[in-house]
Amino acid sequence: MFIKLKNIITLSNNKTQTTIPLKYHILFWIGYFLFNVIRWGSYFGDYWYSFKSNSIEFPIHIIVVYINVYFLIPRFILKSKYWSYLGSLLGILILVYLVRTGLNYLLVTKEIWPEAEDSGKFLELNHVIAVILGELYVIGFVSAIKLVIDWSIEKRKNEALAKLQMSTELKYLRTQIQPHFFFNTLNNLYALTLSKSDNAPRLVIKLSEMMEYILYEVKSSKASLLQEINHINNFIDIECLRFGDRVESKLQITGNIEDVLVPPLLFLSFVENCFKHGLKDNDKMILELSFEVVDKNYLEVQISNNFNPKISESSGIGNTNARRRLNLLFSNDFKMESKIENETYNLFLKIPIQ
Repeated sequence: MFIKLKNIITLSNNKTQTTIPLKYHILFWIGYFLFNVIRWGSYFGDYWYSFKSNSIEFPIHIIVVYINVYFLIPRFILKSKYWSYLGSLLGILILVYLVRTGLNYLLVTKEIWPEAEDSGKFLELNHVIAVILGELYVIGFVSAIKLVIDWSIEKRKNEALAKLQMSTELKYLRTQIQPHFFFNTLNNLYALTLSKSDNAPRLVIKLSEMMEYILYEVKSSKASLLQEINHINNFIDIECLRFGDRVESKLQITGNIEDVLVPPLLFLSFVENCFKHGLKDNDKMILELSFEVVDKNYLEVQISNNFNPKISESSGIGNTNARRRLNLLFSNDFKMESKIENETYNLFLKIPIQ
């Protein structure tokens, strides 16, 4: 009788089921019928009578329940026509009393109400109330089960849609980063070719490595921190090829990061901003990065560089994109702070280790 809800609302291919399969309807009614036969048969000491009376009543139960669930509720309750619903339900209950009492009289027993002490009479108030209350119990019980399952199905469907929406938005945010990066890098390559620099071939190799990582290796919402750091180093190397001794970078790693997974291409935007807002009109660019695993649960990232206040920070995707991604991935379980002190830009980021 009781079926695991997850079996009802989830298909084998992990897609959300939108209706209850027919087999579960059949299993439920068979289980409910047998339960009632045994229950009332044991109570009155007459299993044959219980079987016959339930055989009359259950087809009526099934018809009335499905009329209520698939017709009355959608047509009236969901459209706020409550009086129409109550009137329709009352009419159905009166018809149920007449049909059920008549069939019991013709096919089961000549006694109108054998369960009562005085057997009762047709249209007797107590008998009418007892039959109607019994029918309302079945309608309420089964309809409640159906509504709970429908709610669970809808909840799963909404969760699946929300997950798909989040995944789509994350992919969109990542695509924002990639063209932005390649545009900057191609500008670097263009500058080197204009000056006929010997560093142009090395830049092409570095760029191809980065393209390979972005196009072929980053395919999910998680990436190895080691790969991300290597990706950042390639980017810094590209900038060093362009600006030479004007760039000085320091990298510090604390803790075991071999198995740490992070959102792909997250840190690159911060490093890009460092060069964008720190190198122009400055004699030298000093960039410091540190990655530290804290309590095996969080990764703390700190980035600092000299900052040129003449350059507007609002002109790039930068931190807005990163914060949006972090909100989608970690909700409130992250910390991101940035400030500028003495023409030095400092960024602190703390995210859960995946």
